[in-house]
Amino acid sequence: MANFRSLDLNLLRVFDVVMQERSLTKAAERLNLTQPAVSNALRRLREALEDELLVRSGQGLEPTARAVELWDTVRDVMLQLRDAISPESFDPARTDMTVHMGMIDATAALLLPHLVQILEKEAPRVSVQVMPLTTRDPRRMLESAEIDVAVGYFPAVLADLTARAQAEAGVAFEARLLYQREYVCVMNAQHPLAEQPLTLERFCDARHLLVSFSGRPYGFIDEALAARGLRRQVVMTVNQYLTAARVVAQTQLLTALPRHFLAPSGLAHHLVMRELPIQLAPVSVTMLWLRQNRHPAAIQWLLDVLQRSVKATV
Repeated sequence: MANFRSLDLNLLRVFDVVMQERSLTKAAERLNLTQPAVSNALRRLREALEDELLVRSGQGLEPTARAVELWDTVRDVMLQLRDAISPESFDPARTDMTVHMGMIDATAALLLPHLVQILEKEAPRVSVQVMPLTTRDPRRMLESAEIDVAVGYFPAVLADLTARAQAEAGVAFEARLLYQREYVCVMNAQHPLAEQPLTLERFCDARHLLVSFSGRPYGFIDEALAARGLRRQVVMTVNQYLTAARVVAQTQLLTALPRHFLAPSGLAHHLVMRELPIQLAPVSVTMLWLRQNRHPAAIQWLLDVLQRSVKATV
């Protein structure tokens, strides 16, 4: 059992950074230490706590259950100390920084034009890098600081965060609803169904293209159909909405796209939009971020900018 009185608290600072980076090399760079020094500090903490804490996994480090549990507390304490000793001030007009966001192309098409206009007026020295989201669970990307904010549809993540909060377990992430999007059926203007009522039977009999980040030919529309004992024929999957729109514009496939995406796609004049013949609940697009991030004031400003971008569009 570790003796807190004899524990070198500097080891916890090293542990915090290693957990963020999941790399001894990157942690050493941030701490301005040599990699052997970081490795030695981690070894001493392992011995004190009698746990491996982080183990090799591929190109990085994977935390043990004990490390994850400890990090919740350590990060809270580190954040409180940082704010007490050196409160962060953030002036977007004078800040020279890069923010990283993860989102799919349909979300980017909606948000980025107005976001750029806001940045030009309020934060001309701030740059934005958008990373593609190919997962419904971007928490690892946030923990590794690959992105600062994820924007998308994360139902399983939100359910897990709610369950953790109800169980009074550590919750390392925060989420906020940004907007809700509705889907419509889209087809080539020359498609046989373009001039006919889109019944549920015709919809199921048609050939479909599905936007799928996992590559599985099964999505929330298929779940809704299955609940009624029905299925459709998905003959192709892609991982971008723009790709889906381009393919459908030149083929006899149907696809489902966010209603707002047709205009910015530049393909609206080639496509026909129809209401889906099955009722679906709107998809909630959520902003997700790490509660104890490196730039809390900047992240709060970015969240506000995203919300203003939506209000100017939706």
